[in-house]
Amino acid sequence: MHEEELREEFLSGEEVFRGKLINVEHWRVRLPDGQQAWREVVKHCGAVAVVPLDDAGNVTLVQQHRIAVGRFTWEIPAGKLDHGSEEGLLLAAQRELEEETGLRAENWELLTDIDTTPGFCNEHIAIFLATGLSQHEMHTDEDEFLHAAAIPLHEAVQRVMAGEIRDSKTIAGILMAHMKQQHQSAAPFDALSPIQRVKGTFASRGK
Repeated sequence: MHEEELREEFLSGEEVFRGKLINVEHWRVRLPDGQQAWREVVKHCGAVAVVPLDDAGNVTLVQQHRIAVGRFTWEIPAGKLDHGSEEGLLLAAQRELEEETGLRAENWELLTDIDTTPGFCNEHIAIFLATGLSQHEMHTDEDEFLHAAAIPLHEAVQRVMAGEIRDSKTIAGILMAHMKQQHQSAAPFDALSPIQRVKGTFASRGK
């Protein structure tokens, strides 16, 4: 089946909620068979995340309580992009890494740009690998309470595979960093048809 036979066409939309982190819209779409349907779409400004890998092969993770899922999580450092900001993905990643862990990095590499929940949300997270680390002071946001700790990357992979680490961006970042460390990357990003470069970054195609 050709992918055009699966395409939904946007017809109209209206905003039903505007918040500090997300906006919610109702979209009317035309389905591939010509019928119409409603979609609830969560609009998000996007985010960045960082896999900080030191010379000894340790990755720094942050622990925090995520009340939305009712549990404590271990995650790679991350944060949302500011609305209307011209900061750029790399600068945002550098800012978030230092704020949450006190780390700075000499080397930065974009691993991927993931769509977190494409069934109803347009949020995407650019995930960077940061190496050449040096320790400085943390300066988290006023409403941000977390604990940072470094563990061997192979142990982080084990925790992912055991289901102990469940955060999607952290799973993607840890496994991709491990693949690169083991020189097992199957294909370069430029060879993958669903991904394209936009203004020097990777971005998923589509609306």
